[in-house]
Amino acid sequence: MWYTKSSEEVLKELNTDPSRGLSQKEVEERLQKYGPNKLKEKPKKSIWKMFFAQINDTMIYILLVAALLSIFMGDIAEAIIILVVVLVNAVIGMIQENKAEQAMEALKQLTTPKAIVRRNGELTEVNSEDIVPGDIIEIDAGRYIPADIRLLESSNLQIEESALTGESVPSEKNAAYISEAENTPLGDRANMAFMSTLATYGRGTGVVVANAVDSEIGKIAKILEEDENEMTPLQRRLDDFGKKLGILCIAIAALMVAVGIFQDRPWQEMFITAISLAVAAIPEGLPAIVAIVLAMGVTRMSKQNAIVKKLPAVETLGSVNIVCSDKTGTLTQNKMTIVSLYTSENMHQLDVDLDEISGDEDEKKLIETMVLSSDATTTTGDPTEIAMVVMGSRMGLRKEELDRKFRRIGEKPFDSDRKLMSTLTEDPENPGHYTVNTKGATDNLLKHCTRAYIDGKVVPMTEEIKNDYLQKAEEMSDDALRVLGAAFKETDRVIETEEMEKDLIFIGLAGMIDPPRTEVKGSIDLAHKAGIKCIMITGDHKNTAFAIARELGIADSIDQALTGTEIDQMPEEQFDKDIEKFRVFARVSPEHKVKIVRAFKKKGNIVSMTGDGVNDAPSLKFADIGVAMGITGTDVSKGAADMILTDDNFTTIIHAIEEGRNIYSNIKKAVIFLLSCNLGEVISIFVSVLLGWPLPLIATQILWVNLITDTLPALALGVDPGDPDAMKRKPRNPKENFFANGAALRAVIGGMLIGILTLAAFVWGIKERGGDVFQGIYTEEMLTYARTMAFVVLAGTQLFYSLSMRHSIKSIFQVGIFKNMYLIGAIIIGFLLQIIVINIPFLAEAFGVHALPFQDVILVLGFSIIPLIANEIIKAIQRIFDKDLTDNEP
Repeated sequence: MWYTKSSEEVLKELNTDPSRGLSQKEVEERLQKYGPNKLKEKPKKSIWKMFFAQINDTMIYILLVAALLSIFMGDIAEAIIILVVVLVNAVIGMIQENKAEQAMEALKQLTTPKAIVRRNGELTEVNSEDIVPGDIIEIDAGRYIPADIRLLESSNLQIEESALTGESVPSEKNAAYISEAENTPLGDRANMAFMSTLATYGRGTGVVVANAVDSEIGKIAKILEEDENEMTPLQRRLDDFGKKLGILCIAIAALMVAVGIFQDRPWQEMFITAISLAVAAIPEGLPAIVAIVLAMGVTRMSKQNAIVKKLPAVETLGSVNIVCSDKTGTLTQNKMTIVSLYTSENMHQLDVDLDEISGDEDEKKLIETMVLSSDATTTTGDPTEIAMVVMGSRMGLRKEELDRKFRRIGEKPFDSDRKLMSTLTEDPENPGHYTVNTKGATDNLLKHCTRAYIDGKVVPMTEEIKNDYLQKAEEMSDDALRVLGAAFKETDRVIETEEMEKDLIFIGLAGMIDPPRTEVKGSIDLAHKAGIKCIMITGDHKNTAFAIARELGIADSIDQALTGTEIDQMPEEQFDKDIEKFRVFARVSPEHKVKIVRAFKKKGNIVSMTGDGVNDAPSLKFADIGVAMGITGTDVSKGAADMILTDDNFTTIIHAIEEGRNIYSNIKKAVIFLLSCNLGEVISIFVSVLLGWPLPLIATQILWVNLITDTLPALALGVDPGDPDAMKRKPRNPKENFFANGAALRAVIGGMLIGILTLAAFVWGIKERGGDVFQGIYTEEMLTYARTMAFVVLAGTQLFYSLSMRHSIKSIFQVGIFKNMYLIGAIIIGFLLQIIVINIPFLAEAFGVHALPFQDVILVLGFSIIPLIANEIIKAIQRIFDKDLTDNEP
């Protein structure tokens, strides 16, 4: 642990002379030993490997078998349609996977091209790839750090580490600091500078202690390399559904052949019938429907500022019950803001949303002094100083105007030991009038103050006044505010820097923080109502993190906050057991973030992780749903994430979760509907075979209904408008399958009704033509007529039944009959297709049907509407006994 050792120990261990650096020979030897200072690229999958990975799915295997069986039966069109569905799904998945694997490329981009290094006693600029452990590096403001460095010298050095640690402000560095703890968090390692962070102030010199994959950012890259591509909840459910369906198809086909042989039917006929039935049982359109529904969901979400990189991620959002969020830039605004002022025994809490703020004379003097003693503008510079300049603008004290009015003629720069900065300004309109403006740490500043500015007057500083300021500064610090004081004095001459900070007049205190986003609290409240726990994971300090979490309603007790050091001290079993007790995790490393996400997942939770920094990338990848910020997010975090928020708004996540819930609900409707329809087909054929009847439907008719008539309504159900009660429900159990909460029973009831009514129409058709199926009295013409009626009823029952599938409890009137015009259109198109098939001669001949007289059309419509009515009656009974209409079902 380099940060626990003195600089002499580090130099000795690395065998480096700080005055000369390494020789060229030593550099070449170390390049051989440690390798170039660049991150290893993850081996890329070939296009073919990605393509075949998409086909490795149970449902796809079943579809391929169905295609082979269709070819065996001579139905080439059916086989082509199935193969096109498989091909389109594989190509879409391949393209998405190819786009998603960009995290390592982005990490490579973070390495800096040049670095100032001392070699052979001379300073030289080299490519950062040639940096090796033992190199002596010069650091100055505005330059990126080329590798992990143990500082040897530092002068007011500050480094922006937010992408790595999550801290809102640059970290002050001190080469003389030596840590006593081996598990010191990254943000507290004051004697270290890390690869790809940015020096914002001061200068320093250090020795490289780790490069490439051994650096802290390299460790993150190594984590990202690890493959842990788990199936999403939707993929798991569809895979489970596919396996069960495959077993069912095999069982049905085997049973059909056995029954036929037992009945002394020709085995060829029974084999073809069994194959037809097995193909009919497979919902060929389901993968296409799922892909289309997810794609449409992605399109809708993109309009709501959420870009989804992987289609299954849309549905996974609907299962999320834990949202882990980074603090800086996600829950907060990622800009330091002055939120309170204390002057003249008056505490003024400021509204961060106001563009203009009025202040009394003391407050204006306080802010004016801070603005005059800063080097920032409203957009550039140290975040703390930017906050002062922005506050000046809000009070009408614009820096550019003050700089013109009070010309700076001298300064005493900030020093990490003094923790103060002073400037000397002159008023050109009042020659001989000079003012010293000083800001800095309250306790240090008060040591230099002999007077105080109270109610516009200068009074002697007393112990009582001093203690009051110290007490108020402590109270503000306890509220996680960064507190600075300001003081001034007037002089009639240009004084030396040594005199600037003597006999000062203390004005007051300013407390600042990176404030929460204004819209986030409402989103967190909505998430809690939806049964979703919000967790804050940040590299910031514990008190700061808890203060924000308490304000947002994430946590209400400091006992719910845990630091990275405390995580390290806790046994893993205990941590996994107690994980759900905590709401805030502070001062954590990238490894900690992954550990936290994994612990939540071990409890069976579906976890979403949001973040924007490099340090968030591993946890974004290991979460069920990784969500990156589009504006402030690094390329690394975007590459590792499943979804990107183009507005960096936490509220968008909650909208996305609602969209995900509705998408899953719609996919479930489509699955249950298709299963009911296909079950109806199976029942009608299977029962007729068991009873020794002729088949009520021929293979062509079954495939027509299976491919066309029930697919359109299923697709329309897939794009059903969102349920307004979606966010009133608790998240689904991630282990729950499609058939939970009575869905299987509804599918069976629906399928039985469709199958029985199809048989009833078949029997009625033979009887109407003078035959009797029970007695085996029928002609070929009677069979054609009866099959026409069965054909139309099979399609009609499915079309009408789709209306009742829009909600498991609410009636079609409660959800609104015409709210889903796609479904209405699908039903109309379905009936028109049936009319065309039975009335156009060449089509009627191809399908073995013919036109029906008007009275029989009315009859088949009457049969067709029965499943809809029956299901609505069942739902009405449910509503009587279950008043909760916000159940877990669509």
